[in-house]
Amino acid sequence: MKIIALLALLVTLFQPGYNNSLDSCADRCGYGTDNDFSCQCNPSCERYRDCCSDYTELCKGESTSCKGRCDEKYNPDNECHCNSKCPQHNNCCNDYSDLCDSDGGGGGGDITDADIKALSEALYAMDSNKASASQLILDPQALVHDSQTGSQSDLSSRRLFKYLDEQALFSRPTFAALLNVLDNYNRMTGQTEDFSSQQMTEQDNFLRQTMSNTELGRELFAFLYTKGVYASEEDFIQDLKMMWFGLYSRNNNKMDSSGFEHIFAGEVKGGKVSGFHNWVQFYLLEKRGKLNYYSHSFNGPWTTYPDVLGMQFKWDGYYKQVGSAVIGCSPEFDFALYSLCYITRPGKQCRLSLGGKELMIQTYTWDNSSYGNGKKFIGSAFPATPRN
Repeated sequence: MKIIALLALLVTLFQPGYNNSLDSCADRCGYGTDNDFSCQCNPSCERYRDCCSDYTELCKGESTSCKGRCDEKYNPDNECHCNSKCPQHNNCCNDYSDLCDSDGGGGGGDITDADIKALSEALYAMDSNKASASQLILDPQALVHDSQTGSQSDLSSRRLFKYLDEQALFSRPTFAALLNVLDNYNRMTGQTEDFSSQQMTEQDNFLRQTMSNTELGRELFAFLYTKGVYASEEDFIQDLKMMWFGLYSRNNNKMDSSGFEHIFAGEVKGGKVSGFHNWVQFYLLEKRGKLNYYSHSFNGPWTTYPDVLGMQFKWDGYYKQVGSAVIGCSPEFDFALYSLCYITRPGKQCRLSLGGKELMIQTYTWDNSSYGNGKKFIGSAFPATPRN
């Protein structure tokens, strides 16, 4: 039977028009088994004797490196490993310490502050879907000192958002995708989130529209790919889905929260607003009369959008002492900045540069539960406003 199979394969290989690229490991090293190809390029192929002829030449070096493999699941077929348990088992790849086991976290250990600032400037320049000065007009009104933010005094009689051109902005694919996801959550912690298949599809669409279908999202992936954080766009999108939309419990042991809900939609815990760092959600709730803007304690130095504000407000009677947010940016810009900072500086301050001016993003990891092989969900991320 093996002889017959071999003869059949030879006949196929020499048929007119046969695509010989299917018999190569070019751009395929580390992929899982794919039946669309005539041979494989992952460590298991040696065991099953179905490696492509150039597997050793192209992939052997990668199979002994942690590039794009940090925190991957344990696979006994791998020659060495790149997860948090490999040090105790003495089976880490040689570059594990350099790429994975660092203060930078994940695969971002070799990513410098200068790298992050340069990328954030590039993303800032690429934000073609941001609001223009004619599309968004703010009325910030009262500016208060830090010591006044806890007083719960309504010092602004008018709305913060004086005008927004919804027709121009909300018709754009990334804004439309954000709107579809924002209304999928129960804001009260301690109550289980239960998503329908349609709502799960809306999460996938948001990731696709913001990260795969925009120049800005592709730039973020290209940066992380070249730094060895992700081996493929598929890995990148899947990890974003888990870290942002994966559920965990903030209250009463219920699967009631996620990084996305906390940061973009906002939550209520212990009688106070928790999270809530997205300008579109603020605008929507203020327009519906469910949010009352009180004052702001910080207004960033930017004279165009994106800008940064630290706001005081009440959401259906629940108070937020400082709800800082990037204002007027596109959903993909907001999502990319927080993702960049969380991936490269988890649980730390992340220094960005936007139009030559520094912005600090504070990130927090969720340490009570994890996904994958010990990866941590996003606990929070927001612009860290300076002291007045």
